[in-house]
Amino acid sequence: MESGFRTGDDLVTQDTYYDRSFDELRTGFTAAVSHELRTPLARILALLDSADLPGADVHGLIEQARDEVENAGALIDEILFLSELESGKEIVSLGHTNALPVLESVAASLEDSAARAGVEIEVDGDPDVDLPLRPRMLRMLAKNLAENAIRYSGHGSTFTLSIRRSGDFAVLTAADDGTGVDELTLNRLFERFYRGDAARTTRGTGLGLSIVKHMVAAAGGEVQASGARGRGLQIRCTFPR
Repeated sequence: MESGFRTGDDLVTQDTYYDRSFDELRTGFTAAVSHELRTPLARILALLDSADLPGADVHGLIEQARDEVENAGALIDEILFLSELESGKEIVSLGHTNALPVLESVAASLEDSAARAGVEIEVDGDPDVDLPLRPRMLRMLAKNLAENAIRYSGHGSTFTLSIRRSGDFAVLTAADDGTGVDELTLNRLFERFYRGDAARTTRGTGLGLSIVKHMVAAAGGEVQASGARGRGLQIRCTFPR
């Protein structure tokens, strides 16, 4: 008769498996972080070396180097924040925040960058819906969703942030009618550092949507993406009320 309990050997084997899996995950993450940080550092060194060339636009090169330093700083901040989310140290589901005013504030703060990219931002929804996130976390969530659309949806597109009730859930939807993504990118959209073909030619840390996924999960919700090439992208974040 089989026992419902695991033996000591079973526990050791399973613990060893989990330890090995964690080590592999940590090693992979460390390698990815190292690779991503080398890119802006290499650019900074190249810019500084160029400043020594005859006739170099030193002021312009320094400005470009400063931009790369800021980009590296943003990358480090997002890596640390994502690490806190994954370790459970960052508590995001503390209290509730009325969503619509925060979404409107984020949209207003991004008007200039959206205009430069040729993207129109709209906000709509139920003014009475709250989300189980602190205001700062909700702003970060909305900003990451909006910045992703500004970077990748394409000139002439419209991006809409909306908040609705759906049965026992509150649903935050980020949708654009832009260039969309292919099936491979759609399936890997929330992976750390993953960039589709279009994303490789734009600035960004490659962590924005991964942070979105972990923030929603930490608040007890789920996130799904849908869309296709030429048919825009929709990201749906569903939270328990």
